[in-house]
Amino acid sequence: MLMMAALTIVSVSLFAQDSTKHKSKMQIMEQMKYSCPMKCEGEKTYDKPGKCPKCGMDLTKSKKEQMKMEVMKTYTCPMHPDVTSDKPGKCSKCGMALKEKEPAVVAYSCPMKCEGDKTYDKPGNCPKCGMALKEQKDDHSNHKH
Repeated sequence: MLMMAALTIVSVSLFAQDSTKHKSKMQIMEQMKYSCPMKCEGEKTYDKPGKCPKCGMDLTKSKKEQMKMEVMKTYTCPMHPDVTSDKPGKCSKCGMALKEKEPAVVAYSCPMKCEGDKTYDKPGNCPKCGMALKEQKDDHSNHKH
């Protein structure tokens, strides 16, 4: 009887571990939490990116979320960048092999431009005004695609 109970426990725990390994990237993205960098509402988090309802600043991923995204690999089709996966395979549109997506180089700067165009490679606070550094977005305003 004791042996049966032990076998059942081992089987259930192995099944539970196996089923948690296969979360898709979309499921992980849906679980991501965002918050105001100014902490207007304390530690309140939101399920989707957007603007803080109090100060209007862009909501940012928490440090924990940023670290998770850095270690996750993403594979994409060279011809169809909208086709992505969390594991290698073939493109669902054309059958080409998915390639590992290179992590984007991220730069952070002060939203108040206290130090001009100076950038940092890690999130943190501006040494002059203390505001949270914001991730810089690619600016495509000077050219057309």
